[in-house]
Amino acid sequence: MKDNNSSPDLIGQNAIKIISNVGFSVFVFSVLMFTILAITYQPPDPWESSRALTKVFTEVSNATFQIDNSVVKTGEDVGMEPVSPAAAPENPPVARPGPVRIPEAVSPSAFDGPVARPGPLVEKSAPQAQPGPLVEKSAPWAQPGPFEKTGDVSPSASIADAPVARPEKTGPVSPYASPVDAPVAQPGPLVEKPSESVSIASDSCDDKSVVNCSAPGVLRAIKKFNVKRFRSIVFLEYQTPVNGSNPNECDVTWRYRNRKERSWRKYRDFRRFKLGYGENCTYKVVNAKGWHSGVNARRPRSQSQLNATRKGEKPKIVTTFRDDQINDTIPVMGSGTGFRNGKYLYYSRGGDYCKNMNQYIWSLLCALGEARYLNRTFVMDLNVCLSSKHTSSNRDEEGKDFRFYFDFEHLKETASIVEEREFLKDWKKFEKNHKKKIPVKKVTTYKVTPMQLKNDKSTIIWRRFEKPEPENYWYRVCENQAANYIKRPWQSLWKSKRIMNIVSEISGQMDWDYDAVHVIRGEKAQNKAMWPHLNEDTSLESLVSKLQGVIQPWRNLYIATNEPFYNYFDRLRSYYKVHLLDDYKELWGDKSEWYNETLVLNGGRPVVFDGYMRAEVDTEVLYRAKTRVETFYNLTKDCKDGIHTC
Repeated sequence: MKDNNSSPDLIGQNAIKIISNVGFSVFVFSVLMFTILAITYQPPDPWESSRALTKVFTEVSNATFQIDNSVVKTGEDVGMEPVSPAAAPENPPVARPGPVRIPEAVSPSAFDGPVARPGPLVEKSAPQAQPGPLVEKSAPWAQPGPFEKTGDVSPSASIADAPVARPEKTGPVSPYASPVDAPVAQPGPLVEKPSESVSIASDSCDDKSVVNCSAPGVLRAIKKFNVKRFRSIVFLEYQTPVNGSNPNECDVTWRYRNRKERSWRKYRDFRRFKLGYGENCTYKVVNAKGWHSGVNARRPRSQSQLNATRKGEKPKIVTTFRDDQINDTIPVMGSGTGFRNGKYLYYSRGGDYCKNMNQYIWSLLCALGEARYLNRTFVMDLNVCLSSKHTSSNRDEEGKDFRFYFDFEHLKETASIVEEREFLKDWKKFEKNHKKKIPVKKVTTYKVTPMQLKNDKSTIIWRRFEKPEPENYWYRVCENQAANYIKRPWQSLWKSKRIMNIVSEISGQMDWDYDAVHVIRGEKAQNKAMWPHLNEDTSLESLVSKLQGVIQPWRNLYIATNEPFYNYFDRLRSYYKVHLLDDYKELWGDKSEWYNETLVLNGGRPVVFDGYMRAEVDTEVLYRAKTRVETFYNLTKDCKDGIHTC
């Protein structure tokens, strides 16, 4: 019995041993395989994108950006929303989805095209009344009243459309504050309240009664009219109306901004209105003239100019109506002690000089980003060399001023910078008056990373780019591991307010009620190896056929293009009211505000309205269109960057 009872127990013990041995063997085998995989596995390189970017710059013989220069984007375009329609060809290729918003660390190819690549959207709005002709007559100058804040907004307005208030300058402001951080003004009521009636005696409100332009009801009637007619803009301030040239005509000026511009900048318009009386003796707008027709409400000349005129003196440089919102003055550093206590990042001129403007922007933002990371003031050279791609002479042109193209005032408010000449002058002055020299750390290679300089105590960190290209490009500092630490401050770089005034005037002359098409031709249309269908798809016959299915007949159509021949688009004039940039040459002619203001900025030397300025204006007018048609993804089957890149 004992042997029989012990036999099953023995079998069970053997089975447990076998199972244990097998399980242990599987465990050992698994550990062995995991160890082998861990040794042989090659993970993807986390810096591959930076190396690919470097390859883009170095694989071209002249190491410059080979991209489309017809669209120019800066910081104020970050918040732009796509409003382009579907005008795609039959059987279009599948487009790569593009970002709607430019990221902090963005590749230079982000400059290649519009903010939104595919996915056209159509923004519809109520048709607007056709403006009357501009008034040729002028009346004696009248002093306009003070600006009056207004809460009038479109009934369809939202908080996102509310005007952004400019930051108060009552205390210390962070040098890197962005308009996004600025306080947002509370919008007016979303539903406009009915205007209060202006009651007058019944025997004095007939058609023969003369309208009193200073009456409060006149301004209320004009506000109500503007809100209904101009839905694309936000009205910020009004001045008290003044008398026009004829009875019952009132001139009024206001400040506004376009709903599609995500900045606090204000623009001006002044128009002439003919008023009458409606029911219950309330004022009503009978007719409204066009852009800048209210000449009597235009701001008067400065007192110094009036005095010079009275004395018979002719001012050396005429600046009749300078934009009071532009402040291009160069900040002064102050005392020698203040200079010594500061911390500076100084970049010497590198290989980016005279390269494509998009490379200049990419490198400049890298330098500003490093200065921000190191908590230092960036020493900035305002001299710009314009690449031959943007000049009429087809040669690089030195001596351009940064302020011709970009908003220096906004840059001063959002980044800690000092102008190079002021910096070198104060440095030399300090060295002359003090025996103890200022500590300077010279960095001769971009391979010394910002992280290695983070704790450096030197007053000046001087990066010297003396090696051959492409080792001497500024943007190399922000490559590889540094890309995780350096964030390019896109919000600090806006287009020049003077350039934007031209954009505003072009849009205003079309009453902000227009559509636009971006037609890219030039070298790309001739390069059939890379863009085999572009020339045919942008021919006049093709444009007429495709645009008729998207844009209503006889609409204002603005054409942003690099086509050099002005009359190329004449056939479209049989279907639309065509507008080209060259139709507005007077806006930068020798009698324009832009010309006079840049003349002062350039020391009395005339400034040429060059190709990069034209691209800036075309880009911004294009963005403000109610319907936008793009060349790539809408008009042609070709890929934006060439064949097989979609």
